[in-house]
Amino acid sequence: MRTVFFLCSTIALMAAESTLVFDAAQTKISWTLEGNVHTVHGSFQLKSGTVKFDPETGKASGALVVNAVSGESGNDTRDKRMRGAILEAIKFPDIVFIPDKVEGKAPAAGTGTVQVHGMFKLHGSDHEMTIPVQLAAQPSQMSISSTFKIPYVKWGLKNPSTFILRVNENVEIEIKAVGRLQ
Repeated sequence: MRTVFFLCSTIALMAAESTLVFDAAQTKISWTLEGNVHTVHGSFQLKSGTVKFDPETGKASGALVVNAVSGESGNDTRDKRMRGAILEAIKFPDIVFIPDKVEGKAPAAGTGTVQVHGMFKLHGSDHEMTIPVQLAAQPSQMSISSTFKIPYVKWGLKNPSTFILRVNENVEIEIKAVGRLQ
């Protein structure tokens, strides 16, 4: 009987619009910035995240909101400069991804990979991008992981390089998150 209920629930979930509400406590957003002397690693905190998607049409909506002020690398001087002069986190406190389309099939159970297209809002500007997302679905929750690069200098942010210390103009972002399916 449980198997029949699970199968019916899975079929219903696949046919209807689904909402994924991310758990900020179970979300880890890491960043890596390579340099000529050393590589810097850091993190940001998720403020909120809800994504609605229709598995039949691929249409998506919602937003993942990251707290720009939460950015940290473990070095107070570097972090103050990153939040102040680079991100201008007081003026632009949120980094937001607004999905509009999911390409590929999100599994009702098991694993899969999709491409999520949308607008990435950073430092007061919108940037169209597609993010690869690996999914691991269970009946009531979904785990996601994704790694992608942000061309922050091309997008208008200051390059933190100095005369001696040079850093890459792209920052790598890695997201690991868990959300409840509704």
